[in-house]
Amino acid sequence: MAALRVLSVAVSSGRVGYVFLEGTQLLDWAVTTTVSGKATDLVAFVQELINTLKPDVVVTEKCDEDCRKGSRSRRLIASIAELASHNYVLDVQVARPRVFQSKYEEAESAVKRHPDLIGYLPEKKRRFFETEPRNMIVFDALALAEEVINGPPDKLAAAMG
Repeated sequence: MAALRVLSVAVSSGRVGYVFLEGTQLLDWAVTTTVSGKATDLVAFVQELINTLKPDVVVTEKCDEDCRKGSRSRRLIASIAELASHNYVLDVQVARPRVFQSKYEEAESAVKRHPDLIGYLPEKKRRFFETEPRNMIVFDALALAEEVINGPPDKLAAAMG
């Protein structure tokens, strides 16, 4: 059986990150700030990713009452989910897993599993008054993807109907 090809897109204020995995192997990832402003730019960017990478599943964050995203980020995430359905790609929305005490501990754990991401790991943990490093969005996307890949199969089954 072929490994599941998963494209996970994470949206945050002013930036978008994605990871592409085949099974548990990380094949592609990036952070961009140029497409985070308008839904049309983001949709074009994700459409290009879908055309190029040919994923089986597109993963986005589930924006329910527990979601910490603002209204603009929620609209951008909804546009990605709609795009996936138009491309006959399974769209799975999962709640952002919060397993670690901080995003930095989560990022360090992710780098142990995927050493290629070491360049995205911040040099030091930020203080509460500093802004989050822009590359942290890659680890958000990876957490969403791994929630689908390693999580219980009911998330995929629910998305299939």
